[in-house]
Amino acid sequence: MPLLSYGEYRPDVSDYEGQATRNILNVIPRGDGYGPFPSFSAYTAALPAPCRGAFYALKSDGTVITFAGTSTRLYRLNNIDFTWVDVSKGGASYSALSATAQWQFAQTGNFVFATQANAVLQIFDLSSSTAFADALGGPPQAAYISVVGRFLVLSGLLSTPYRIQWSGLNNFNAADSWTSGIKSSDFQDFPDGGIVRGVAGGEAGIIFQDQAIRRMSYVPGSPIIFQIDRITQDKGLYAPYSIIRAGERIFFYAGQGFHKIEPGGVPEQIGREKVDRTFLADLDKGNLQLFMGAADPRSTRVYWAYKSVSGTVGTYDKLLGYDFLLDRFFPVAVTGEYLLGISQTGLTLENLDSISSSLDALTLSLDAYATAVQPEIAQFSSAHLLGFFRGPSLEATLESPEQGTDENRITIRGFRPVTDAATLFGSVSWRDTPAAVATPGAEVLVNARTGRCDIRRDTRYSRFKVRIPAATAWSFCAGIVPDLSPNGTL
Repeated sequence: MPLLSYGEYRPDVSDYEGQATRNILNVIPRGDGYGPFPSFSAYTAALPAPCRGAFYALKSDGTVITFAGTSTRLYRLNNIDFTWVDVSKGGASYSALSATAQWQFAQTGNFVFATQANAVLQIFDLSSSTAFADALGGPPQAAYISVVGRFLVLSGLLSTPYRIQWSGLNNFNAADSWTSGIKSSDFQDFPDGGIVRGVAGGEAGIIFQDQAIRRMSYVPGSPIIFQIDRITQDKGLYAPYSIIRAGERIFFYAGQGFHKIEPGGVPEQIGREKVDRTFLADLDKGNLQLFMGAADPRSTRVYWAYKSVSGTVGTYDKLLGYDFLLDRFFPVAVTGEYLLGISQTGLTLENLDSISSSLDALTLSLDAYATAVQPEIAQFSSAHLLGFFRGPSLEATLESPEQGTDENRITIRGFRPVTDAATLFGSVSWRDTPAAVATPGAEVLVNARTGRCDIRRDTRYSRFKVRIPAATAWSFCAGIVPDLSPNGTL
């Protein structure tokens, strides 16, 4: 029999005699199938409360400074002992975040800004500050912040939700930074398209509203400052924290599903007839603050964390990944509070003793610190710990497309998984009509001598499933070679 590949994850469509699969979990797509997804490894102490936003900044000397927010406080990571230092303004609590909101951060030069709609825009000078302070110039209170060219842009304004407002050109923390007409500072109200839900920054900005998407392009020397063009009609942003900028690409979730915007382009659907229907049915629509996106700059993958309808209150319980080079989605079962792409802070020999009593007790390999400045996908766990996905592999599940011969029955004698995993379990499901619910079969351990999973079953329709236990060392699983015969013959 030829190889039956573990194909693209497309739970929205029937997999009968197809190339797609409806059931994979905790694996990463590769050009030759799938590979393992690593487990979470913490490297910091716990925040005092659930994380409600986080960010990393780079100082001029290349040092990484990590910030995080809780509902009422802002913190900076101590790079020596990896505990969290309260850097809230005046050491006092801020007005609490709305239940459906998160802190957002942005960096311009030595300044780090933090915003949420219930507080004045906060600023931290990386060269001199010991705590955040109110930004100068009277900026509006805003839910979202981004950097477009050399402007700081605020949106989701508390007082005027249909407006975006930007600072002066290279003028971020002065008495006139937010005065319209001074150094190109200004604002723009939108008469249609609904509330502004965020702006994706870059050399040009992408403005997301409820029912419209616009592009803002800086026009040097022009009195209009930015040329703003509508690029969609009746299509906007469904979840404000689902926006991801990965290099020059932008990814987001609209009411019509998952989309991407290539540089200078318009939104293109990437999830239709793949994952959109399945995802929307599984999403807890009352907790969109936990539906958040982040890019993994070390790969060609982006991730959306979300709380499912069966998830625990206050945390997300699933990730949906997308490899934009391979154009393939993949689901991961992970619980956490906040997902982000971040650089790990450095480590010196002098502060090893502050982190751990011995090298063997370190939760992360020393090799990881050598490449710390390179950002990667990370999260705050449900225990408020910041860490990366660098641990042993999670338990992986891969199931083939459904096989059958329509009116005839098939006799299954087993299958051979094509993988370098030394330990795995195999099983088959069966049903006699497409309307019936498939019955899962008992698992068998792969035969170490033959590499086969020996199973006997007579049926009309069947799927072949492999489960690779957690912490198993493996790198690829391409599919299975089934051993079966039609018409019930031996």
